[in-house]
Formats: sequence, C-alpha cells, structure tokens
Amino acid sequence: MFTLAKVDAYAKTLPGVTVGLSWGRRTWLVGEKGFVWDRPLSKADIKRYGNAPIPQGEILGVRVANLDAKDALLAIAPAGFFTIEHFNGYPAVLIELRLARAADVRHAIVDAWRTLATPELQARLATRATKKRAPAKKKAKAAKKPAPKKRTTR
Repeated sequence: MFTLAKVDAYAKTLPGVTVGLSWGRRTWLVGEKGFVWDRPLSKADIKRYGNAPIPQGEILGVRVANLDAKDALLAIAPAGFFTIEHFNGYPAVLIELRLARAADVRHAIVDAWRTLATPELQARLATRATKKRAPAKKKAKAAKKPAPKKRTTR
C-alpha cells in the first residue's frame, strides 16, 4: 500500500523537487509549482457525497497535463483514482492511496512532475533512466592459464 511517506520518498527522487506547504498541506513542488499534494477531503466535499461511500485514509492530489488527460485517466479507472466536484474544470485527480496500486501512483507522480518540470530537469530524469536500463558491462574474461604440462614417465 502506498502512503504519504512513500510519496514523499519517491517524489524527492525526481530532479528539482522540493517540499513545501500550500493551503497548510504538504505539497511537492518543481519550479515552485505544486505537482502533487496531500489533499484530505473537506467537510464540504464529504457533505456532497451524501449516502455514497466516502474515500478514506490518505488522499493525494495529482496534477495532470490537461482536462483531456484527466478524462482519459478517469475513463481507465485505475483503482483509487477519482475526482470531486471541487476539481471540475481543473487538471488534477485525487488518489485514495490505500486502494491504489503502487505502480499507478508512481506513474501518476512522474506524469504530474513532467507537466511542470523544465526541459533540463526532464533531460536529467531521462539520462538517469537510461543509465539504469543500460546493460552492465561484461567483465573482461580472465586470461586463460596455460594447461599444465603432462608429465611423462620413462
């Protein structure tokens, strides 16, 4: 299960990320702009749910590239991803971390980071990813020792 502590650890591995506060909540920033943030539901958000099940536990707000990307992501419906009325017309989704797959959360964090990261920062991430994927160099084969000479008896 992904947690805000894991979000913190993972987001800080991305180039240029700092952590700050926005609206009194922990926010991960790149270029002084938030791309993911701790976003518990407000009383007004909960009231709008009426009798419907209310998301529980830690909730992460995640920026997306645009409203089309938001619609596409919500259409795919990865576990734990949702939106609320407050986010209508805003390019972001919410993630109920206790329900989401770790890989989906990591992808969402990186995609959100990419929406705001400069080309230079994106190049640093791409370089790092390439280094991780590069096959390890093979060790030079040890020089073969000459075979021992056979002793002959007379």
